[in-house]
Amino acid sequence: MTLAPLLHRSDVTVANPDLLPLLGRTPVARIRTDLPHAHPGFWAKLEYLGAGGMKARAAVSMLTAARRRGELRPGAPVVESTSGTMGIGLAFAGQVLGHPVVLVGDTELEPAMRQLLRTYGARLELVDRPAAQGGWQAARIARLREVLARTEDAYWPDQYNNPDNPAGYRSMAAELIGQLDHLDVLVCSVGTGGHSAGLVGPLRRRWPRLKVIGVDSVGSAIFGQPARPRLMRGLGSSIHPGNVRHRVFDEVHWVGPAEAVDACRRLARGSFVSGGWSTGAVALVSAWAARAEPGTVVATVFPDGPHRYLGTVYDDDFCHAHGLKATAPATRPLEIPHPRAAEAVGWTRCRTVVDPVAPVPVPGGAPLAAHVPAPGGAV
Repeated sequence: MTLAPLLHRSDVTVANPDLLPLLGRTPVARIRTDLPHAHPGFWAKLEYLGAGGMKARAAVSMLTAARRRGELRPGAPVVESTSGTMGIGLAFAGQVLGHPVVLVGDTELEPAMRQLLRTYGARLELVDRPAAQGGWQAARIARLREVLARTEDAYWPDQYNNPDNPAGYRSMAAELIGQLDHLDVLVCSVGTGGHSAGLVGPLRRRWPRLKVIGVDSVGSAIFGQPARPRLMRGLGSSIHPGNVRHRVFDEVHWVGPAEAVDACRRLARGSFVSGGWSTGAVALVSAWAARAEPGTVVATVFPDGPHRYLGTVYDDDFCHAHGLKATAPATRPLEIPHPRAAEAVGWTRCRTVVDPVAPVPVPGGAPLAAHVPAPGGAV
């Protein structure tokens, strides 16, 4: 069977480099809202106030570098897998540099995000079922390869493994160094691994004793837990992205969707700045870090704003349907000695960070705890 081309020669995106000054240059805000208890406060970089959100930095970096190397021809289409946020960044980069953008998503992608991506000129291909191994991400990548095969001159940035993804966050590191007098603790959500890998090097050169906390989703395989169905999108992964630099993290926290929702809603009511799953997760952990070590300066990144999440995080019916408001929020994480010592089903902390593709024996051979299903269905 011959597949019809997804794009035609008439599909032309005119470059608009005048948009480039809108990239980044985002402020930091001091967050003091109870999360869920009082804390001394932490700094949050508000990436939703930059055009295209946080991942526009990586998108512009990846496409610019590919053009410089001759891998991406002028006007050629860009094809990428996304759960949403990178899609917005690539839509921005495509307009800046003059490339049509095809995004491979899945049916868990919120209707509002689908509309937004199409509004920005991106074309969507949606897969309707997760792969048996690797979940939605593996299914999207399989479809992506089909799209590449039928799209002339198409370029795949491969955000999961492309070193130009982390390179895009050097500008954010420079901004943070200019905005903060000192920094003791950096809290990073981890999905593709791009912004943590890009930030830590420059920030540790400025502040050598910097502690880095990774924040993952329950059900994510990134830090050695078993991959399970996940409700949260934008952090966590059921595959092992090459851009995750496990060695830069001092500890990792897994956060559940109910805890992220509670933090997001508290932020919105108390600080007038909020976001989605990743924002709630990092805010919860940042407040805990500021509380646990009084006198330390803690900073994090809020990757995007609340708007795409109005039908999920901020929707009472959605939250009740998924059991996200049934229990009181956790006030501190459970502690486990090793990622394979127990399976995280709620906010959990581990000070042993391992790369799961280079297995390390579990001390004492402790088995995983019995699995408790997480709410939701996305993988």
